[in-house]
Amino acid sequence: MSEKESGTRRARDRGMVTAELAVATLAAMAMLLLLSWGIYLMVLQVRCIDTAAEVARQAARDDDAAVSRAKREAPAGAQVHIARSEGLVTVKVDLVARPLARNLVAVPLHAKAEVVPEPEKPR
Repeated sequence: MSEKESGTRRARDRGMVTAELAVATLAAMAMLLLLSWGIYLMVLQVRCIDTAAEVARQAARDDDAAVSRAKREAPAGAQVHIARSEGLVTVKVDLVARPLARNLVAVPLHAKAEVVPEPEKPR
């Protein structure tokens, strides 16, 4: 192979590394965004579980002030439902997590806690 052919080949392949680097950078950014979204969903799910447990505990004690405080600490947009039966207090927390881009798929999150109510104090 002559020097002229070798120089032409190097000149022709010179921009190839730049294109590969651009694609690799975009792929790395996409992976970072997906991982961040996954971590955000896990954090929201844990917050929903914590809210359901806290509201259920306070509702089982018939402490309305603590129930409202626990509801305020729920993630933004969460809906808290309390159901009382004969021997059980059930709390469900529902939340629809939306990514930053509104046209992407929303993820519904649910949490549920059940607590036996405390016996009433004799008067």
